Amino acid sequence: MGPIKADLLKKELGIHTYGDYLLHFPFRYEDRSTMHLIKDVTDNGVSVQLKGTIYDTQIVKGQRGSKRLVCILKDPSGFLELTWFKGVKVMDNIIRMNEEYLVHGKVKVYKGKKSIIHPEVESVAEAQTKIKGSFAPVYSSTEKLNNKGLDNRARRNIASEILSKITAQDIPEILPQHLIDKFRLVSRYQAVKNVHIPANAQIMEAARNRIKFEELFFFQIQAIQSKVWRQQSFKGYVFEHVGNYFNTFYKEQLPFDLTGAQKRVVREIRSDVKSGKQMNRLLQGDVGSGKTIVALLTCLIAKDNGFQSCLMAPTEILAQQHFTGISEYVEGMDIEVGFLSGSVKGKKRAALLERLKNGDIDILIGTHALIDDWVVFSKLGLAITDEQHRFGVKHRAKLWEKSTKIDLLIQIMFI
Repeated sequence: MGPIKADLLKKELGIHTYGDYLLHFPFRYEDRSTMHLIKDVTDNGVSVQLKGTIYDTQIVKGQRGSKRLVCILKDPSGFLELTWFKGVKVMDNIIRMNEEYLVHGKVKVYKGKKSIIHPEVESVAEAQTKIKGSFAPVYSSTEKLNNKGLDNRARRNIASEILSKITAQDIPEILPQHLIDKFRLVSRYQAVKNVHIPANAQIMEAARNRIKFEELFFFQIQAIQSKVWRQQSFKGYVFEHVGNYFNTFYKEQLPFDLTGAQKRVVREIRSDVKSGKQMNRLLQGDVGSGKTIVALLTCLIAKDNGFQSCLMAPTEILAQQHFTGISEYVEGMDIEVGFLSGSVKGKKRAALLERLKNGDIDILIGTHALIDDWVVFSKLGLAITDEQHRFGVKHRAKLWEKSTKIDLLIQIMFI
């Protein structure tokens, strides 16, 4: 392609090389295995494929100097109108009278007249010279690309042209062979080729599965690298002891027997918090599945080791529910539970913050108010966020900053 179109691909899609182009994958496909007759198509919002001859074409002037290109397509069963409101000049130069075309688009019926607005057209003679599959890829695009002749048809033609000139050596394998064999993946070359020009549905799915696996595989590698770096760079607090507070509550005040899943999670958390590594745990379960009791048991481990805990909820109602429930659970124990939200003001707030700073509050429960700058803990070691997806990254980061050490907190996230 020329420098103007190449520059447009760079600006609009970040495509700089042939490799970039082939790795810009389609997001859906249109079935091109069936040819329809004009008399059979209806206004049902489904894309169809037609084959016919252009026997009339004209540019129609509209209001305020606007123009549209109108062509009549004829096949053995009837007539259909093709209309372009954009790219009129480009399409007028492409369309030839009495030439046979393949037409793709959604049919509209108005006052008995069938038409396709902005159809995709390709001459039959041209189509026969290209590598073609049964499923036509549809690429993400922009209005600028479409107006400059880089619509879906052009983009497929470019992909076909590139693929006709490369071999497997041009797209080297990047996954270990044992993984390819284990998961029965096609080669990277086959995946890239067939994702752009799939011969059938089975080949298309095989290509897409390979690409999805590859993306997730390297995403997982990056996540593991990040986790290793974080564990090496930041040490979490060490909760060495499971002492009197935890054991007393577990043996004497726990209002019900823990389920097998709850016991397993508690064991995993106990193992994590004494490892010296920062723990980031996502605790997932249905409403009423016992996430709060697991969180409370972890808070008691923190108390046994001389640390404070906090639980942040996205709404005051939810935070109040946690405060009421946990306060009832630990009633009679030497555990101080505090509540902080935007509605706690004046002398009551000042007194609460002073007790928190002095270490007199063991578990603080509240809303976003917990991350305010004037909220200072004596020795915060455990942070819990409920419905963590409703908090931003910066919210959780500010909660971590409440720690009295450079090392990061142990934290549990509910969802």
